[in-house]
Amino acid sequence: MKTHYMNPYAAGFLLGLTLLAAIVITGRGLGASGALKSSVVATVHTVAPQHAAASKFYSENLKALHDNPLKAWLVFEVLGVVIGGFLSGVVSDRLTFQTERGPRISNSARLGFALIGGALFGLGSQFARGCTSGAALSGMAVLSTGGIITMAAIFGTGYAVAYFFRKLWI
Repeated sequence: MKTHYMNPYAAGFLLGLTLLAAIVITGRGLGASGALKSSVVATVHTVAPQHAAASKFYSENLKALHDNPLKAWLVFEVLGVVIGGFLSGVVSDRLTFQTERGPRISNSARLGFALIGGALFGLGSQFARGCTSGAALSGMAVLSTGGIITMAAIFGTGYAVAYFFRKLWI
């Protein structure tokens, strides 16, 4: 049975409309790192409220996020992406629990590389003050120089690093 995917041009067009709607309705673009930051701020505030109040980072984010950081709309955005992705897999009969990997890498090494890559990307998103969605996609949508540089750095680094890891997938 052949797997059918959405037309990539239609998907890109719909993503652009979603991004435009987010900017028009909320006044800012999409991004997942803000949801993670809200979750971390809420957790630290719950576990160690004195530390959160004394820390400049946590106290500023608590003020910006009002009474409960988990009520930030970006948290609901990320939950929607996770639930929507799961439902898409169920509806299209593509939901499997397997690790995609090349013939020269074990499952544990593949998962280890994914964890390291995710951690580095998360750290980079904090340095860049936004993830790929927020800094690159939303930034490029408003013709931000930083967004264009971020997108070039993401793809440039990906191409440069891919050479060294290609044998794991071939």
